[in-house]
Amino acid sequence: MQNRTAYNSGAGPSPEDLDAWLTDELASVLSAARRRATRDGDRQVDTAHLLHGLLESDPAVREMVDPEGGRIARLLGYLVQRSIGYGRQWHGTVEDSGAVPIVTEGGVPGWSPAAAAAMDGARDRAHARYAVRAECLDLLAALVDDAECRAVEVLRRASIDTMQLAVRLDQQTLDAMMEDER
Repeated sequence: MQNRTAYNSGAGPSPEDLDAWLTDELASVLSAARRRATRDGDRQVDTAHLLHGLLESDPAVREMVDPEGGRIARLLGYLVQRSIGYGRQWHGTVEDSGAVPIVTEGGVPGWSPAAAAAMDGARDRAHARYAVRAECLDLLAALVDDAECRAVEVLRRASIDTMQLAVRLDQQTLDAMMEDER
């Protein structure tokens, strides 16, 4: 089972390092999150932007989040309306889940501390399973590990049991590691 604490300082990856350790799918998610943050008028990409990109881009993420089906539309609805309704209280604020100290220097420009920590967590999770590149499910697991981030708040709002999601993600990682050993 994965540790449910933040992975490190939240300084995040340097932009030049991203290409070296992201799958093409995860790089696409990050691009979508950046575009969404810009379109919403947000100063920083936060964990809700990352979650939105994951859900829009990766069927495996959607299946992991909602294995029985039926809640993805509601979840995307919350994410879409963040600039006009739910999540409006976040506009213009820095996401600080409290899981990591706010980074005042050396952080990643344009990333909330929680989003930068999630990216570090995705890389750490990939390394833990001896993978060179982080995948979308690695980022989802890192988001779920921070119980106080905006992404988890949105998941809970959509009636997603984040504890059960964490268990499914951990089991998927263990299964993949066992398959690799065969």
